[in-house]
Amino acid sequence: MAIYGIGTDIVQVSRIAAVLERTGGRFAEKVLGPDELRVFAARRRRSEARGIAFLATRFSAKEAFSKAIGLGMRWPMTWRALQTLNEASGQPYVLASGELAAWLAERRITARVTVSDERDYAVSFVVAEVPDDGAPAAVAARD
Repeated sequence: MAIYGIGTDIVQVSRIAAVLERTGGRFAEKVLGPDELRVFAARRRRSEARGIAFLATRFSAKEAFSKAIGLGMRWPMTWRALQTLNEASGQPYVLASGELAAWLAERRITARVTVSDERDYAVSFVVAEVPDDGAPAAVAARD
């Protein structure tokens, strides 16, 4: 694989908490995809801080991904078109849908993501890759 682009982002968790409070929760619905929303709700029920940390890491991952693919937050990169989910092992992965998935498939772009958070900050790093041997790339999709 060859590197197509890299992206990183850091966000202050208190800033995400303030936006969430100011919007009455609508911020999470605007930013998170359906699977992410379910995880967010479950974590928030257990602990407000864990829910907000999850939202902060996912926001950060979307920002980092948008930088890695060189689009920023413009079509076909939209908040809900990209989700960062976790394997059973805990390893995060990105899942694109709709027009973003098609755009990535056309360019044979796959991505690797890592996220981390502490009390004050959430950070993410994304490496977008393309095949360098002419073989088709696996589409970033999960069953």
